Amino acid sequence: MIDLGISKLALIGVVALIVIGPEKLPRVARTVGALIGKAQRYVADVRAEVNRAIELEELKRMKESVEKTAREVEAQVNDSAAAFEREWSEVTAGLEGTTATAHPALSSIGTPVYPENRRRKKNFRLKRQAVPQWYKARAGVRTRALSGAARVARYRPKTPQR
Repeated sequence: MIDLGISKLALIGVVALIVIGPEKLPRVARTVGALIGKAQRYVADVRAEVNRAIELEELKRMKESVEKTAREVEAQVNDSAAAFEREWSEVTAGLEGTTATAHPALSSIGTPVYPENRRRKKNFRLKRQAVPQWYKARAGVRTRALSGAARVARYRPKTPQR
């Protein structure tokens, strides 16, 4: 990288002032500043793109490792399930012929029969929930309805008597 110190920058500024002139120097400085800003933004975009690509590669590697371990676990589960099925069939192989003779009632049972689910009718005459009056009074629950005229009379501001 180019090492620019304060003395070198001052020398470049003096040469630019002499070569370009004091009238055009601010416009040239703005143009150079804009170009440097564009270059910095471009470099930052390239860095961000490279970082995204690296992260994407890492995520792909992680995904592959997770998929590999998932396949291994699935294979282990399938193997253990197959072993269990073999052992279960070995254990129950001798029992299949004896169930009908030992328990004749069990041989007629196939699939379980579940009772039909019926909705209960609501009895609207029954009070579902009884809340005591003292609780309603403490909680501020209205127990009686007011008519419109009674509500106006109750909440009308009182006028002072003369």
